[in-house]
Amino acid sequence: MNRVFNYSIVAVASSVLSFNAVAQIQPLSQQMAATVMEIWKDSLNLNPEVPKKVKWAYDQGVVLEGIDGVWRRTGNGEYFKYMQKSMDFFVTKEGKIERYKQTDFNIDNVKNGRVLLTLYKVTGNKKYFTAATTLWEQLKQHPRTKEGGFWHKKIYPYQMWLDGLYMGQPFYAEYAALVKDEKAFDDIANQFVWMEKNARDVKTGLLYHGWDESKAEAWANKTTGKSPNFWGRAMGWYGMAMVDVLENFPENHPRKKEIIAILNRFAQALQKVQDPKSGLWFDVLDKPTGKGNYLEASASSMFVYTFAKAVRNGWLPASYFAVADKGYKGIQKEFIEQRAAGKVNLKGTVEVSGLGGKPYRDGSYEYYVSEKVITNDPKGVGAFLLAANEMEIAATPKIGKGKTVVLDSYFNNETKKDQSGNDQSWHYKWDERPNGGFSFWGEQFQNSGFKLKTLYQAPTQANLKNAAVYIIVDPDFEKENPNPNFISAADVKQISEWVKLGGVLVLMGNDAPNVELTNFNKLANVFGVHFNGDSKGTVPVATNFETAKVIVPSGNEIFKPKDLFIKEYSSLKLSGNAKSILKDKDGDDVISVTKFGKGTVFVIGDPWLYNEYVDGRKLPANYKNFEASQELVNWLAKQTAAKK
Repeated sequence: MNRVFNYSIVAVASSVLSFNAVAQIQPLSQQMAATVMEIWKDSLNLNPEVPKKVKWAYDQGVVLEGIDGVWRRTGNGEYFKYMQKSMDFFVTKEGKIERYKQTDFNIDNVKNGRVLLTLYKVTGNKKYFTAATTLWEQLKQHPRTKEGGFWHKKIYPYQMWLDGLYMGQPFYAEYAALVKDEKAFDDIANQFVWMEKNARDVKTGLLYHGWDESKAEAWANKTTGKSPNFWGRAMGWYGMAMVDVLENFPENHPRKKEIIAILNRFAQALQKVQDPKSGLWFDVLDKPTGKGNYLEASASSMFVYTFAKAVRNGWLPASYFAVADKGYKGIQKEFIEQRAAGKVNLKGTVEVSGLGGKPYRDGSYEYYVSEKVITNDPKGVGAFLLAANEMEIAATPKIGKGKTVVLDSYFNNETKKDQSGNDQSWHYKWDERPNGGFSFWGEQFQNSGFKLKTLYQAPTQANLKNAAVYIIVDPDFEKENPNPNFISAADVKQISEWVKLGGVLVLMGNDAPNVELTNFNKLANVFGVHFNGDSKGTVPVATNFETAKVIVPSGNEIFKPKDLFIKEYSSLKLSGNAKSILKDKDGDDVISVTKFGKGTVFVIGDPWLYNEYVDGRKLPANYKNFEASQELVNWLAKQTAAKK
């Protein structure tokens, strides 16, 4: 007995040492993602241990949303390719979803719609929007309770489950935001209000797994319709649903505060049932000492994700981050094991738990703890990826905390029609996910503690007062905007006075055929910089990336030595205090910095850091634009110290 015990201690210690060594190489999110892409190479192999015809299943959507988060934080395009390949198995070129049947009215089947929306927003391929619209149509026709709550499935009439809020509402909110359907958000808010009203336990604040309006099910309380137990993962689905909905809920919508209030009550109840020793949560939340009960990985991961994301966005008080942190440390200790170099397994996820069906699931405590617990269940893995992403964001140094970076949308104010015929502001915008957007760079600013803002008016010292960094990119001319706002003498005065007081200004031009330079130069000239209006770094053959390569030598004050890709840029002519920061192979200036009063001005002759050249989908891996964009964020944060 003692020999076995001692061997176990040695084995665990060895495993921890090995895990820690690998963890120093790559963050846990990337190690888990590596496992995903190894064991589930494509949609045909979602569950390799049980070979069968693959279904259109929500499990995959949870995993792919986690993969999306890793992609956005790393700029590794292989993650996006994996997401696209996985969905392309189901989505035809016409936008039909194979192996999906709308008339099943199974709300689980709506879940993957968020991945479809991501693919549409990034690629612009209409087939993904068509497929997502099929799921939107399901929600429009989906059967409901008398109040208006979505049934969980047609085969489970009059029932609302906590699970269903996650499967349907985040997609509902994201699609509604995309097509600008404001009325949908009242319906979305109601789903959470009704679920809480019908399933919440007044004494503990926890929510029961399900509620049967008809009270006909054997598992349903004949007075209240509630199921008999608090299942961990069901509460996890509900928590993730709230934070995912809130990120797409209109900021000034009067009902947003209702969801935030529900989230806060949810958090208070969950904090009370967190295991004080491990930081984890049990499969049945309120029975830690019950026979057969156990600490469960998927629910714990979901709660960590919910708490961390809610704190990051200000929906929960900052004190709740300690709950997430304790839970995440517990997950690493209890459930993470080394698989191979650079890969990990997630143990401890209950495979499935439900209510009703055949064989009948009665919702009893004994039922929940009898379900199989497995390693690398996709629901648990997906939830862990989401949790790891959030905790790694939290660990990013907050060098921009308390500071705001403002992006101009007055001088660069192009519009076009979206897929629904609505006017859409586009080209170098924070929330824009296609090639021409700044969504990757924007998230790097946010992850570093900055707040993002867009300025739609002419800049003044008053509306720039709270800005630490102000970015002007690619000002319009008539070809792009029939009524362009040219930079005027008054604008130059306002901006230069703001810089003198400590503002940090970023000017990003373009090559002459694609930017208005006459007036832009009037501003740049104040800081000793002139856009030459040439077009350097042209790429005559699409795959000949070398012609746009700019090498950063050692000793650069902003960037570490690396190869950058800067295409079709205007070179710079410098004078006065302007200092060259980077030159191209011809010796021409590409980037400059000017100290001006208490402020700083950074200038480059190209928009450069837009998604197409930082998201990893197009450039060869030797070009490090993504890393450079983070280095620029770090440097800009340091320059803001003089801003009062």
